[in-house]
Amino acid sequence: MGVLLSKKQQVEKVQKCNAVLAAFKEGVKDRPAPSASVQPEGSAESGEDVEEATKENEKEPEQKEEDAKPGPSNQASAAAREECQKANQEAWSRLRDGKGVEPEELVKAHQLTPPAFIRPKRDINDDQPVKVDLAQREQPVNEEMCDVCEVWTADELFPCRTCTRVFHDGCVRELGYLRAEALQAMKDTAHSTAGWSCYYCDNVNLLLTEEEMYSLMETFKQCKIIPESFLVSDELLQYRHFVSKQLFDKDLTDEEEEEALAQFAALDPEKHGQIEWIDFLYHESLSVLRKFRTENSLVRLLTAKERDRARAVFQSLDQDKDGIITGTETQRAQPSWFQKLSQEDRESQSCNVSISHVGPISENSPASSSSERSRDKDDNRAVSWDAFLRESALYILAARPNSPAMHIRLPQ
Repeated sequence: MGVLLSKKQQVEKVQKCNAVLAAFKEGVKDRPAPSASVQPEGSAESGEDVEEATKENEKEPEQKEEDAKPGPSNQASAAAREECQKANQEAWSRLRDGKGVEPEELVKAHQLTPPAFIRPKRDINDDQPVKVDLAQREQPVNEEMCDVCEVWTADELFPCRTCTRVFHDGCVRELGYLRAEALQAMKDTAHSTAGWSCYYCDNVNLLLTEEEMYSLMETFKQCKIIPESFLVSDELLQYRHFVSKQLFDKDLTDEEEEEALAQFAALDPEKHGQIEWIDFLYHESLSVLRKFRTENSLVRLLTAKERDRARAVFQSLDQDKDGIITGTETQRAQPSWFQKLSQEDRESQSCNVSISHVGPISENSPASSSSERSRDKDDNRAVSWDAFLRESALYILAARPNSPAMHIRLPQ
């Protein structure tokens, strides 16, 4: 009786768990059918249910096998996946053998897509003071794998002077961000003292938030500035006049016109008589930062490499090691951020320009004018490490682009 009862329980379990058995159809398929000799007299109907359920389970795999037959689109996608897997397996096989692999040999064209740049968002504590230790150097270590292909190879890696990313020249070329001359410049300078900024750090416009970028683009539209176009000196003067009238409700003075022309010369170091759109955009982006951000907020944008360079400059000026330098020494330190310029260019920029004029948006900023007055009166004022970093942050950010243009003019 006990045997017959257990058989009946098994039949009920099969009926209730039909969905679970479907997931194990291969096992159900190979399972032997229950013997008719052990069927109890009162369970004939239940036995028939088991047989029907088993037949249905046997039919389901056959139906799914027919549905899984590859069509034209399935065959194409399967072939692409197999080709990609084969290429990656060969690459990793060579890497395990210590031979390395060139970036061009990785069949990953569909993966080398330009990154999606995401603009930052302001944090509630952005304007709070930042504690940066003068004595403790951070010494960040560069990444070991290319930021694009994320594969270690035997090919030379080119580091960014601002962040810790490294790149293969082949990967950067495939992305299409650098032209031939820019690629050669990367190879020539990435391992030099001047260094090279990657496409993330070079584009200081990416430091703006969505709101700040919208404000800047609205100003361009009002002034009828056409993106991706060159600007000559007359167009820049017209732009300055329009901005001054629309935003500040006043005309430019003769002195301000001279300052605008001086800024034009700083953006056109090769004397072509015109400035490129990207240099104009970077200058205006830095002007927006100067207008809407506090010095503490700008310090938060600095990377570990930039903070270490600032430490080295400050410590070289602090001869008596008391943590204090003068205002004159602070102004003299600003050209050191622009390592891309020759010594002659740094001296000429430092002697002929004013610190406060960073563009039409910020030239009338109260913070800017008060900062200029304090520098004129207090050249021998005591400047601590924290104050030095705050005053230098904007110039350090302005030195990021690889362009020879001076996007923020140096202090006088």
